Amino acid sequence: MTQRTQQAPPEQQAQQAQPIELRHVVVAGAAGFIGSAYARNFVAWHPRTRITVVDKLTYAGNPENLAPLSANPNFAFVQTDICDYDAVAPLIADADAVVNFAAESHVDRSIYDPDVFVRTNVLGVNTLLRAAKEAWSDALARGETRRFVQVSTDEVYGHVAEGASGEDAPLKPRNPYSAAKAGGDLLAFSYFTNYGLPVMVTRGANTIGPYQYPEKATPLFITNAIEDKPLPIYGEGKAVRHYLYVDDHAAAIDLVLHQGEPGQAYNIGPEHSELNTVQLATRILDYLGKPHSLIRFVPDRPGHDYRYSLDSAKVRHLGWAQRYDLDHTLEATVAWYMEEPNWWRKIKSGEYREYYERQYGKALATA
Repeated sequence: MTQRTQQAPPEQQAQQAQPIELRHVVVAGAAGFIGSAYARNFVAWHPRTRITVVDKLTYAGNPENLAPLSANPNFAFVQTDICDYDAVAPLIADADAVVNFAAESHVDRSIYDPDVFVRTNVLGVNTLLRAAKEAWSDALARGETRRFVQVSTDEVYGHVAEGASGEDAPLKPRNPYSAAKAGGDLLAFSYFTNYGLPVMVTRGANTIGPYQYPEKATPLFITNAIEDKPLPIYGEGKAVRHYLYVDDHAAAIDLVLHQGEPGQAYNIGPEHSELNTVQLATRILDYLGKPHSLIRFVPDRPGHDYRYSLDSAKVRHLGWAQRYDLDHTLEATVAWYMEEPNWWRKIKSGEYREYYERQYGKALATA
């Protein structure tokens, strides 16, 4: 299995202007998957910068994801809701940058209950933007550095039958999750246009790696296979995704934070990593030495986007280069779930079990 290595600071990869220096960064939603990877890497990349993580700790937020940071003197954690202006405004006022990962992010759950997605992914984003605008207006007028990165998704572009989406492609979301994320993107850019808030948006490809909540396909397949349980695959398994390792994604976001141009979007996607769902499940089963007979086909989800693909030339020009190819990405991800069963076994009970039964129980029983 591939050994995980610490990324070099992303700005050291850049070929353009010197990166800005930040004294205090608020990272929202960093008890989740990609946000916690960003936080864990950030303290190594920027040992002199304070980082405050803000997270509501919903079902997918897990304090254990941040446990490696607990003794770091530059790290602080605040449990609160990004929709609570009175709670987040003082934190942002004391910071010179915000990176917002906070989001409801699972398509299946958004189809079941759209309201919570609109609240967090649109109203929550607006709360953070408004707090930053009101806290930073004087500092920006004096020419001081402030930055706001809204972390988004390739799903805002909708189904891409062929080719790849550039940052100027039209947004065509087709489910409540991606529609709410697109709304957050547009709000962010409106704050740049109307108020001069230095906002950048990143749109990442399908990301996998350690600490991903096992409702998502890759950790679901890995953990089910380890337990010799069926792997539920929607439809005929023809949906195609590109797979990006979480530390590579975090490095690109950090590069955009420090060297991106305000008012711009940046796609973050890997090269040569396209797999359909059957191919993904098969490779995971092969890594684990499990039979392909564990694959089960279940009815397709409504409005299923069958392909996403990103043109990431813009962020590569900024200096980003991925360190994990597809083989290393899959190997490192499978290895982590094999090595950390205590983390995911605790999760796959209670609320998760109820969700899993609602989503797959009847379909698997008749598959």
